[in-house]
Amino acid sequence: MSMDTITLGGGCFWCTEAVYERVSGVVAVESGYSNGHVINPSYEQVCTGNTGHNEVVRVSFDPDQISLRELLEIFFVVHDPTTLNRQGNDVGTQYRSGIYVNSPEQEKVAREVIAEMAASNTYRSPIVTEVLPLANYSRAEDYHQHYFAQHPNQGYCAFVVAPKVEKFRKTFASRVKAA
Repeated sequence: MSMDTITLGGGCFWCTEAVYERVSGVVAVESGYSNGHVINPSYEQVCTGNTGHNEVVRVSFDPDQISLRELLEIFFVVHDPTTLNRQGNDVGTQYRSGIYVNSPEQEKVAREVIAEMAASNTYRSPIVTEVLPLANYSRAEDYHQHYFAQHPNQGYCAFVVAPKVEKFRKTFASRVKAA
């Protein structure tokens, strides 16, 4: 099996992780922090907004089963790429929309998808998703990993994460992993 990895920031990593854990062709999802200036920051440090980090998920996938383009199409449906440093009630630079690439090929695909989304007039406002090389990535604390799976009835999960997972299931039914 071949393997590729892309790192995505789409607001709270609990939401993004919960969606990608259900995508057929995705082999692993890890919550973390990237593109800030502090080495190995803690969640508390990232939440201050002073580290420059974004809450992200590292998505490892089999490109023979799902393309980067398809992963990015899912990304643009399950979060709002038009709000700068915000997703819903989550506000701060750590919630910015971002695609953090590992190669010029990934950057090309990301920019093509963004251009297509912008041209489609899907959104009423301009897309503000940043596309940058992945920098200074670190894994989030253990308690953040697989958070929705472990706490589905917790308030934030029930009212914020679950609707995003459901939107993915309805919009991309053919991409949902078999149970």
